[in-house]
Amino acid sequence: MVVSIVGARAATEYGEHVAGQLASGLGGHGVAVVSGAAYGIDGAAHRGALAAGGMTIALLAGGVDRPYPSGHSDLIERICAGGAVMSEVPPGTAPTKWRFLARNRMIAALGQATVVVEAGWRSGSLNTAHHAATLGRPLGAVPGPVTSAASAGCHRLLRELDAICVTSADDARELIGWCAGPGAAAPGDGDRVGDESRVLDALSTRAPRSVEELARRSGMSISEVRSSLGLLALDGRALAEGSGWRRA
Repeated sequence: MVVSIVGARAATEYGEHVAGQLASGLGGHGVAVVSGAAYGIDGAAHRGALAAGGMTIALLAGGVDRPYPSGHSDLIERICAGGAVMSEVPPGTAPTKWRFLARNRMIAALGQATVVVEAGWRSGSLNTAHHAATLGRPLGAVPGPVTSAASAGCHRLLRELDAICVTSADDARELIGWCAGPGAAAPGDGDRVGDESRVLDALSTRAPRSVEELARRSGMSISEVRSSLGLLALDGRALAEGSGWRRA
């Protein structure tokens, strides 16, 4: 399981703290964190995942032998030692402005969900968010103070792209269909291999989700999802609400 975490280079202390906490909570539970190794939110996300002993992946705009920014050379080396440093351009290629925008689509594509932690009204992170939305991947945004220009882009995503409000690692895990509540198992555990478990993990405890969305999140067919929902409803583990379903 993989989650992309992106955000502003000129991040606030609040943004970097939240990014680190999210990445740590994900990395510590076996979810890989993808970002772009830039200053600000990217760096905080990589460091948070590494601090938790988790897997993190850096997507560079230049060649993998051209660490950028240079101030993150040590961080990129640490990522390489315990995770992966990747690029779509050959070694020796210098990063350029247009390559950063091209790199953003890879960050969105590699993550099963994308979370924007902090972004200005015209932040490049919104470009990554739009790529994720175009790919049909779940999109999350962390809210900030309404007076903070650094969070204006996140609030824009919540309003214009129907991004999911993310305030914790649990919220981020829910984006990829893993509800890590009391008694929930980690990805790969044997008790999650059944169809019912896959559908249960795709359900939200807060808002009802359509059968089509559950099928997309669980990787199952619509008919398989409907069958499992019937059994989960009989057990009292799923509830039908309006045109959707939620976890009991």
